[in-house]
Amino acid sequence: MRLRGRKGIRESLEAQPELVVLEAETHKGRWHTFFGNDKPIHVELGMGKGRFISQMSGRYPDINFIGVDMYDELIRRASEKARAVWEERGEDRPPNLALLRANIEGIEAMFEPGEIERIYLNFSDPWPKSKHARRRLTHPRFLAKYCELLNEHGEIHFKTDSTSLFEFSLNSFAEMALQLRNISLDLHKDGLREDLVLTEYESKFVEKGQNIYRLEAVIGEATLRRYREWIQAAHADHHQAETSSAVNEPIAPPTATSEG
Repeated sequence: MRLRGRKGIRESLEAQPELVVLEAETHKGRWHTFFGNDKPIHVELGMGKGRFISQMSGRYPDINFIGVDMYDELIRRASEKARAVWEERGEDRPPNLALLRANIEGIEAMFEPGEIERIYLNFSDPWPKSKHARRRLTHPRFLAKYCELLNEHGEIHFKTDSTSLFEFSLNSFAEMALQLRNISLDLHKDGLREDLVLTEYESKFVEKGQNIYRLEAVIGEATLRRYREWIQAAHADHHQAETSSAVNEPIAPPTATSEG
């Protein structure tokens, strides 16, 4: 992907140290210091132009967000979107957002184990050729890194318009023996999910009537335990309903505090 940035773009990014991070290694294990609080940290890998991560930071001010991409021009565009979102709130900058210029290949150099609570993978490059499978962000080699970095409440939220990537990803999660929930093969079939924040790509795909695939992977022990407790309770309720011949409404599985 080649992007032609504006003249002086690097200088523009360097002038925004409160929002733009150009050297991830200096903040590894110290992201809470960067944000000045101990709120949970959610990371979007491959944020593109930044619409999703910017709107998420505005919608969920009690969570710290980090958008990661490797191109200066995308970081610049994301910074403009982020500031626009927060200007509407009377803030000159997003207090809970960092835009990190980095290559995801080196994610283990950006974060300490257990430093992240959630990872978003939104419309990642499908790398359709088989010889490029290892580059897909849901390849087991990446999933292993994510599992190391996520804390006890850790989750991965994944969205794509690519059938082949979704099938590949399901197999990858299975190979890693990860618990999945809220799997959707057509996320917006019953109407636009206004509880979710859409990316730029997603809005275009939905307008064209394309299916959006989505899933959540439960990684952290605390989240996994809570999910299993819900499963047990749901089975118990179902058994009781059958025994008493009662008709109950389906119970929705537990959801996280913020959706993407």
